[in-house]
Amino acid sequence: MYKNNTFLAIIPARGGSKGLPRKNILPLVGKPLIHWTIEAAQQSQYLDRVILSSEDDEIISIAKQAQCDVPFIRPQTLAEDETAGITPILHAIETLEQKYDFIIVLQPTSPLRMAEDIDAAIRLCIDNNSPFCVSVTEPDKHPYWSYTLSDKKQLQALFPNPPLRRQELPDVFVLNGAVYVAKVDDLLQQQNFLNNETLAYVMPKERSFDIDTKLDFLLCEKLLEMR
Repeated sequence: MYKNNTFLAIIPARGGSKGLPRKNILPLVGKPLIHWTIEAAQQSQYLDRVILSSEDDEIISIAKQAQCDVPFIRPQTLAEDETAGITPILHAIETLEQKYDFIIVLQPTSPLRMAEDIDAAIRLCIDNNSPFCVSVTEPDKHPYWSYTLSDKKQLQALFPNPPLRRQELPDVFVLNGAVYVAKVDDLLQQQNFLNNETLAYVMPKERSFDIDTKLDFLLCEKLLEMR
């Protein structure tokens, strides 16, 4: 709890993954990938409850071993490749009998995220009286220097006449997938974390990896080993 607000953390983890099969439970520096997110959530000062949403028996078993609450089994229809990411979150909110003021979504593919990031995002959201907050980071390459290709493979600037000096580029940020905060009533109404009221909690690049490929996994492994 923080400033009389209650917080439910939802860890969405389905069994299917095409980019890196079974990635949510792959061993990462001595424990399954999902354990890193569960442990960060359990170390938070403010989270009142941490639950898993999954349809996969093995993921559920591994989460329970880490003392994560699994109050229901997600329907298979909400765990398909084409299932929108917001759908299992809304399902979890509507399925639980107990109601909370805010929900925090913690994707298991962000193992470098720490409890301090969760709590800082919560404080930013509450202290600024905002219904939404998401974590972001600076991109590796600035989009002003991005190009598309013509049918003849010719470079075409995505932004005409971009600044030539790095110092002249505006600051830009991208979602890193680590922390999503939302006031429950507003999320049920808008069914989206992103709108004109959404605040950005900026995280450093070294904690912002979102595992989607084998290379992502290996990079996270090395960074965790260096901690």
